[in-house]
Amino acid sequence: RGEIACRIIATAKRFGARTVAVHSDADAYAKHVAMADEAVCIGPPPSSESYLVGERIIEAALATGAQAIHPGYGFLSENPEFAEAVEASGIVFIGPPASAIRAMGLKDSAKKIMTKAGVPVVPGYLGQDQDPERLADEAARIGYPVLIKARAGGGGKGMRLVESESKFQAALEGARREAMASFGDSNCIIEKFVSNPRHVEIQVFGDRHGNIVHLFERDCSLQRRHQKVIEEAPAPCMPDDVRKAMGRAAVDAARAIDYRGAGTVEFIADGSGPLREDGFWFMEMNTRLQVEHPVTEAITGLDLVELQFRVASGEPLPVRQDDLSIDGWSFEARIYAEDVARDFLPAPGKLDCLSFPKGSSFERGSVRIDSGVRQGDEVSPWYDPMLAKLIVHGPSRKAALNQLMTALDDFLVTGVTTNVQFLHAVLNDKEFREGKFDTSLIACKQETLVATPDPDETVIALAAVCGLGLLEPPFSQDPWERLTGWRHWTDATQYMVLETGNRVLEPSVTILGNGWFVVDGESSSTRIKVTLQDGPFCQVETDKGKFRAVAILDANRISIFAAGACFVFHLPDALADIEDEGKGGDMLVAPMPGLVRQVAAKSGEMVDEGDPLVVLEAMKMEHALTSPRNGRIKDVLAAGGDQVTEGTVLLTLEPDHA
Repeated sequence: RGEIACRIIATAKRFGARTVAVHSDADAYAKHVAMADEAVCIGPPPSSESYLVGERIIEAALATGAQAIHPGYGFLSENPEFAEAVEASGIVFIGPPASAIRAMGLKDSAKKIMTKAGVPVVPGYLGQDQDPERLADEAARIGYPVLIKARAGGGGKGMRLVESESKFQAALEGARREAMASFGDSNCIIEKFVSNPRHVEIQVFGDRHGNIVHLFERDCSLQRRHQKVIEEAPAPCMPDDVRKAMGRAAVDAARAIDYRGAGTVEFIADGSGPLREDGFWFMEMNTRLQVEHPVTEAITGLDLVELQFRVASGEPLPVRQDDLSIDGWSFEARIYAEDVARDFLPAPGKLDCLSFPKGSSFERGSVRIDSGVRQGDEVSPWYDPMLAKLIVHGPSRKAALNQLMTALDDFLVTGVTTNVQFLHAVLNDKEFREGKFDTSLIACKQETLVATPDPDETVIALAAVCGLGLLEPPFSQDPWERLTGWRHWTDATQYMVLETGNRVLEPSVTILGNGWFVVDGESSSTRIKVTLQDGPFCQVETDKGKFRAVAILDANRISIFAAGACFVFHLPDALADIEDEGKGGDMLVAPMPGLVRQVAAKSGEMVDEGDPLVVLEAMKMEHALTSPRNGRIKDVLAAGGDQVTEGTVLLTLEPDHA
């Protein structure tokens, strides 16, 4: 599903191959379904009843006469039983053999294999004894900080960083719940947390003839909650001898398990100083196509999905290691529907407006957009909230970085909250721009990076003009059809109310004609000219200069895109009932649709502000919901296993009469 299904279909079409999309009820009208030649529904929205049911996928393949199944990433892509079942049914599995998936699928056994193959491994506990006290003892032996990892995990799920013994048991319980929900296996391993870690991975490719090559490295150190945000290739400040050493280690790892197809060997590197040959260690191997594979395609000129098809068909790799070289620099930014200011909570909803920068789709280009959604689609609470991947390729890191900044300016989304503004803040960070960062950058600077700038007078003026409907393009050049705001003896002035954040603004707009307006606020007056240009873009001129912006009016919402930020204003409903603002403090409300995993609250219990009371699972991640204030719990209205919608009251507190 999603963008990776669209990516695979696009390459298949270039080969003249027909494709069949499988989908859940929630994805019946998804983009990948529309792109495919045929489509088969395999179950209801929960992935455990559709995308994770291998038998239904195989049945769909047999019923439609498909010769091969491409698993994409996520779901069953690294499930050895599924790979075996596909092959047993006479269908080609476009991926590695089940034995390789099984060898690398469990982190404990994978590290044992890597140690035997001479690949350096991070110190840790890989034992079968999963008693919580034994795991706590092992963490103490290794020395804090440590990482708890789901042994069957990936993508940051079932992973917790623990910095002290007092926090270990709670972190272990959360990791186990998330691991069981995502992978059906709650077993965990313990690893030493490397200080100043850099996450560097090597793309490998093998065929059925014993050939294995590496396609150089990707730096994926820019992460939040152990999930990648921006990836780049090659890695900044990478010495050539370290690149060769990592490449050799990755090929040795792949050869140790007779690997075929696309795979990624992930290393953790000591970033406290210059990268060195003895300063990196094996973390895990992803036995599938990675989300960030386009940056490797950009710097090598290869189509990795095409190579997957060819290798699965029995062809030898068309290149040898000596044929490969690095061309330029590439970045990938992941655009998510998430509320950064609310600790990156998923933000499902309808994509009222979706406009991408100009570029290619699913193939190499200076600007490339891989996306599985379209304007008007619903971002479902059932699956990952990624909207698109924005990939750029330039001759140097600086050039590619500037391309990415420019392209982000033209990425417009309304209807859901996105992380675009956050990405701008990260790209402007001095350490990131200099290539001197590790995986802790976002966590250390999160408060600064997620800060939402206040709209200035020009943005407010543009919102006021847009909110009054004064930016509508004329139907013709007839002057009698261009009389908006016209008055016979004087300039027309209109009044309005705008709400943004916690602010209520009451600007007045005086229409001067020829696109000019004067907008008066409480303490300032702004003279502004707005000229509509291509598509949703307009040129804004003030006494201070000109800039490009976008102003979109949708029902009672105004979205202004300017200077890398999106400012949202609301037109209040004068007839809406005014509710008691204090009531919110007496309730714990679901901030998004999700599944209640755990309720740690009881009626009559005293709680403090910030105490974790409910664990809500949404979009494959767990979110701890905390008490809004000190007080006594009145009613618990939710239980583990409940599916709730956004705004559902989960529990209430006794009224605060203080």
